[in-house]
Amino acid sequence: MADMPTPRLAASEFQLRLLSWFDRYGRHDLPWQSPRSAYRVWVSEIMLQQTQVTTVIGYFERFMASFPTLERLANAPQDEVLHLWTGLGYYARARNLHKAAQMAEAEHGGKLPSNSVEALMGLPGIGRSTAGAIVAQSTGQRAAILDGNVKRSLTRLHAIPGWPGKPAIEQQLWALAEYYTPTERLADYTQAMMDFGATLCKRSKPDCLSCPFNDVCLAYAQGEPKRYPESKPKKTLPTRETIMLMLRDPEGRIWLEKRPPSGLWGGLWSLPQFDKHSELNDWLEANAVNPKRDSTSPSFHHTFSHFRLEITPQPVSCDRLGGVRESGVWYDVNHPPALGLAAPVKALLSQLTPFSLNPTPGHA
Repeated sequence: MADMPTPRLAASEFQLRLLSWFDRYGRHDLPWQSPRSAYRVWVSEIMLQQTQVTTVIGYFERFMASFPTLERLANAPQDEVLHLWTGLGYYARARNLHKAAQMAEAEHGGKLPSNSVEALMGLPGIGRSTAGAIVAQSTGQRAAILDGNVKRSLTRLHAIPGWPGKPAIEQQLWALAEYYTPTERLADYTQAMMDFGATLCKRSKPDCLSCPFNDVCLAYAQGEPKRYPESKPKKTLPTRETIMLMLRDPEGRIWLEKRPPSGLWGGLWSLPQFDKHSELNDWLEANAVNPKRDSTSPSFHHTFSHFRLEITPQPVSCDRLGGVRESGVWYDVNHPPALGLAAPVKALLSQLTPFSLNPTPGHA
């Protein structure tokens, strides 16, 4: 506790104010709250990383309809898992979720080790905060969380300078999170901390006048709550370029290839990609029978966390592919198979009209 800033309230008073606010204004009807289980909480927590609740709800319900149990998820093909994740982004989350389910089946008797933060952190994709949320919400045991919403709220309450991602500052925030966490109503308290940051102490428009802590909040007293937390030092994102081959056969199907298991769009299905038109031409010469190149479609950008990708779609029609290519599949846009698609590929395919002799994809 040596690194902990001076708390603005006694822990009991903080808990009382927060839970009183939650009982009146919190979210009590989220689909993972009823029925509440370690498995359902876990899936929701993974989906909620980098994604807002309103977006997650529909994906969560569809995911649960297909994989109602950990066993069903563990035994599912990865393609099916990634297909249901398509559109949520950050696909490593889905791959880790699938792998963690398989590890839980093999090493924990087919159940999540939800009584232990440390055991949960031994599974792929589960960090300390996610593990704490699973334990607190599914078992009622005491475990702290420190997601983005909690970091923002605690940083403002104590006016902690600097970027919360720095280890020294994160250590201070964890000390505060542990201090304020109660021994009772853990599921409600955990949800309350997340709801408070998501709906009241919001990033750009905090509702300070309605806040139950505005009399003790240092950021509010300074008159600049939006100063906190400080942003991560920005770096200029480099731009990479790629050409996506939209190869169409006489039946109007599009050729897709599966990406390697790790790396960019790992395990997803994508259009063949090339750095140069000469490489694309060489590929067509080696693999496509009677290829006919259409006009290049307009380029567009897709932004990742560490770079921007400039994508140029290149429509080509052909009679067939020469030989069997085990890495790919002909994708029927009229009767789409259940495949996990890279987001730009999904956007391009969704704009293809039912097969015509001169298909032209639009902007993504």
